[in-house]
Amino acid sequence: MGNCFSDVEGGKQAVGGTQQSPNSIAATNNNNGGHNDAVEFFFRSRGVQPLFTQIELSLSASNLLDRDITSKSDPMAVVYAKKRDGKLEELGRTEVVLNSLNPAWIEKVTVTFQFEIVQPLVFHVYDVDSKYHNVPVKTLKLNDQEFLGEATCVLSEIVAKQTRSLTLNLNNKNGHTSLRNLGALTIHAEETVSSRSCVEMVVHCSHLDNKDLFSKSDPFLRISRIVESGGSIPICKTEVVKDNLNPIWKPLCLSIQQFGSKDNPLIIECFDFNSSGNHVLIGKLQKSVADLEKIHIERSGANLTLPSPHHGHEKVLKGQLFVDQFCEKQQYSFLDYISSGFELNFMAIMEVGEVIQFYDSNRRFPAWGFGGRTIDGTTSHCFNLNGGTGAFEVEGVEGIMAAYARALHNVALAGPTLFGPVINTAAQIAGRSISYNSSKYFVLLIITDGVITDLQETKDALVRASDLPLSILIVGVGGADFREMEVLDADNGRRLESSTGRVATRDIVQFVPMREVHGGQISVVQALLEELPGQFLTYMRSRDIKPSPLHAASTSA
Repeated sequence: MGNCFSDVEGGKQAVGGTQQSPNSIAATNNNNGGHNDAVEFFFRSRGVQPLFTQIELSLSASNLLDRDITSKSDPMAVVYAKKRDGKLEELGRTEVVLNSLNPAWIEKVTVTFQFEIVQPLVFHVYDVDSKYHNVPVKTLKLNDQEFLGEATCVLSEIVAKQTRSLTLNLNNKNGHTSLRNLGALTIHAEETVSSRSCVEMVVHCSHLDNKDLFSKSDPFLRISRIVESGGSIPICKTEVVKDNLNPIWKPLCLSIQQFGSKDNPLIIECFDFNSSGNHVLIGKLQKSVADLEKIHIERSGANLTLPSPHHGHEKVLKGQLFVDQFCEKQQYSFLDYISSGFELNFMAIMEVGEVIQFYDSNRRFPAWGFGGRTIDGTTSHCFNLNGGTGAFEVEGVEGIMAAYARALHNVALAGPTLFGPVINTAAQIAGRSISYNSSKYFVLLIITDGVITDLQETKDALVRASDLPLSILIVGVGGADFREMEVLDADNGRRLESSTGRVATRDIVQFVPMREVHGGQISVVQALLEELPGQFLTYMRSRDIKPSPLHAASTSA
């Protein structure tokens, strides 16, 4: 196998074939909830960016202006992404619909959805001159066409809608309101169906050849998809089972995006793990997903083979692969939950809130301070940032900033840095929500410039909270030594352990030191939010919580 595709635990963990490893949505390195280090490594090593979650936009308009004299307008829509510098990047065009003021365009525009950033979209509608009707729309010069109107929105505004549809009034260019009614544009977002379909399997091998001298082999499987060029790309690998010639691996979950179709051939290789990365091939076989299903139904085994020294021949081995469980299912994505009424309840600064606010229907945020000496002289490690004694929520992102500014004038900063109290408060709110509303997921953002002084108490609080619908984002500001803080973020593959020996159910923390990402290619916001969709999906899937049917979804706060 050569070098491993993941350096977590020396490459011993499963990659790309588990439901719980994050997507997606984020979609960049996800197969909609299934982060795939193997595929990411393959693409990046060849200078190709991995796929984002693909969203298809369907467009329709109503009551457009009639720019033609003897007939109606012939409208076409163009979709742009608005960059940080204000420039527009064209994403796609619809076809031209002849003689219609209420067009429903068939041509879809594909957008790549990325949860962790705000993605402004701009829509332009044109009346295409009749002399260009036989010209491909991609070659049309837009300056030669009549401008009918412009609409703008953020992509998350569309996907967070219960119906995934958003209707916008058309305005003049650059958002200037027109005195005339320019009509309306409706945008509908749809995630590709194939991204939801997946196959879950439990496989094991028996009578594997032993490749070690003083112990038994440490086997793992690597599964690759054969591509049209004749080569193959890895789509997943199992975890390593130590010292075992009859290994049973944890369930594999493969999306159709990974294997293409049930009839596509897959190469399944079994290796003996070596920490050096020079893994020894025990045996391999080539089977499609349909073949694996047949093996399960017939309760038979498939023999592994090894290339023979004699050219063109393969040695059939005693070792066999068995499929103990096989089922096809729908693997719901982050967007499925959000659009069916699930909400991210953000517990407060500005940029992070701007992304999160679209996923909370009432946009009211709990905001607390910690490590502050209040007016009465007492040091508090969890106080209402707005200064009130009762309600701790503020209105919108602006409310967070206003409360923060007031607190700086009314509260003196004081140590030590204790995280436990504020995490426990957030956990209590998340815990109470379970009994009356399972469609809420809570996000606590902590911004600190101090070294944590209650590390074990914080670990205990995080382990308890790992069973709750809660994620915690921590930003380290300044030059403090944040090495202990990084322990809270289980990116090393080891889950937190409490003082009583209990291990966290899942990783719920993302820690980002500001100084390490400042000036880099990604923003602090992206670094903070990239794991959030995966943590959300891990919680929902572990409890078998499915997206609510559209007609039954609740969007109340």
